[in-house]
Amino acid sequence: MAQILIVEDEARIASFIAKGLRAEGHQPQVVSDGPSGLDEALSGHYDLMVLDIGLPGMDGFEVLDQLRSQGSRIPVIILTARDSVSDTVTGLDSGADDYMAKPFRFAELMARIRLRLRTVSSGGGASFEDELVVQGIRLDRRTRRVTTPRGEEELSAREFTLAEMFFLTPGQVLTREQLLSRVWGYDFD
Repeated sequence: MAQILIVEDEARIASFIAKGLRAEGHQPQVVSDGPSGLDEALSGHYDLMVLDIGLPGMDGFEVLDQLRSQGSRIPVIILTARDSVSDTVTGLDSGADDYMAKPFRFAELMARIRLRLRTVSSGGGASFEDELVVQGIRLDRRTRRVTTPRGEEELSAREFTLAEMFFLTPGQVLTREQLLSRVWGYDFD
């Protein structure tokens, strides 16, 4: 059972997510503005945050930026109506662990939440592993750089998300559908 913070100003959507999370055995907490979301996330009481971008008081990008600048490693899934490529890239480059556009399917949101919670639990709680290593290849999750015997290279947001997925599931075969849903999203053309 995870403590999940939902930062969403649309009461209907927040209620829907909270109800679904409770049905899955989690303990959700809902706040409806950016400053409250930042304060709650920094409290250290949550295992994961679902964050909207269009929030009153402080938008989600600013919440995320302040969260990361203050050293918080809480996994963040952005869930927003803003679905442009530039918004997605901004969110991921700012330190979000995932980005989903509305409208969304709850089953997909839950799959992404489970993935992030598994990542946190395998990394020793909310401490979050900054570096993943598989067969001598290192993926730095803070700088989004990969180090191989041939050198170090910075990855684009999409390359990083894809590499991270492979590093988190070493030795597993991933289907095309898994890659599309987790890295590109089902609506990707």
